Amino acid sequence: MHDDDPWAFLKTHTPARIAQGRTGRSLPTSALLSFQLDHARARDAVHSTLDTALLLNQLNEVHPSPVPINSEAVDRQLYLKRPDLGRKLSEASHTTLQQLAYHSRFDLCIVVADGLSALAINRYALPVVTGLVEQATTLNWSVAPLCLVEQGRVAIGDEIAHSLKADLVVVLIGERPGLSSPDSMGAYLTYRPRPGLTDESRNCVSNIRPNGLSHAFAIQKITYLLTEMKRRQLSGVLLKDDMPTYTLPHTSSPVVTVQSPETPD
Repeated sequence: MHDDDPWAFLKTHTPARIAQGRTGRSLPTSALLSFQLDHARARDAVHSTLDTALLLNQLNEVHPSPVPINSEAVDRQLYLKRPDLGRKLSEASHTTLQQLAYHSRFDLCIVVADGLSALAINRYALPVVTGLVEQATTLNWSVAPLCLVEQGRVAIGDEIAHSLKADLVVVLIGERPGLSSPDSMGAYLTYRPRPGLTDESRNCVSNIRPNGLSHAFAIQKITYLLTEMKRRQLSGVLLKDDMPTYTLPHTSSPVVTVQSPETPD
């Protein structure tokens, strides 16, 4: 016999897997099937691939001549087994960036990487990139060529931005899928990026998706942090997020502003 869970009302407040009910000592069949479906979606997200051609065309409409980039991880299996290779530019990509050889610095570099959920990038990267480029234009900031990275992790953005001589970098990347969020995108921000930086040098705005942090507010939050980084000439744990909390919309998950060990990097 199926017993109703007295805590079922909590399900109206969170997408977390709580108050699933029970049949005897087990979960109801519907709850078990739901778990298996969400688990399959999370696994599929990890193995999803960028729609590279479409994204490059779309990014070109936002800011001319986006640059396709690859990490040293030559395929998905190697990427998952060797996280370190996802943090490094391939030799060909390094050469490509060297050939661009800009003499002046850029204010901002925007990097888009598949991370652990290319699904998230395919769905949500474009509106956030568009908004950030518009904000940069309003601030009279120069924007480096947009970079689209396959098999990339967070730290690869430091090497890219350093090669392009950018003062600030934003890495938009697919986050590790959860059972209720296979398509979550994160934004990782660094002041004066360069190879060798570690997690404490970065700030993060996470869970960017319709059921998490809206595109509009993510753009607002990222722009605020970038402006503070440029003004105060620092980032990471030294930069506190003092953006007024009353501007925060209702979301299903909190905003995280310091990178943790559970991120794609």
